[in-house]
Amino acid sequence: MGNTEERKITIIEGPTPTFEAVSEDWVLSQAEGPMLTRTAYTQVRALNGPELLNRCYRAWHAHEPIYLEFRDPSGLIRRVPILAARYYPTEEGDVLQLWVYTEDPDIVVEYGYADEDDEDDEDWLTPGEF
Repeated sequence: MGNTEERKITIIEGPTPTFEAVSEDWVLSQAEGPMLTRTAYTQVRALNGPELLNRCYRAWHAHEPIYLEFRDPSGLIRRVPILAARYYPTEEGDVLQLWVYTEDPDIVVEYGYADEDDEDDEDWLTPGEF
């Protein structure tokens, strides 16, 4: 990929994303590797969800990483690799759902209860599905 802008999704305005711990079984196999990482989930608003999904797809298809870039509460720029993504349209705009790897101890991952009834079978992409 020649365009480095395509290798990241940048949050331009809005609050720092809130990351939730992920404990689904499929994540464990995706997170294997030489470094201990945590897989986390976040949602962000997007102007063009389908194009951002295509950006992820193009990076993964080229076997290149793609990152979520954002500013933390202190204003520092942080980047985390995106593991999987999907979007859904709403009346207020698209919502981008992202699963990311993080090994940065400064990124807060919140732990909470997720109701299984909230899960649905909408389409989503992972690096292995292209």
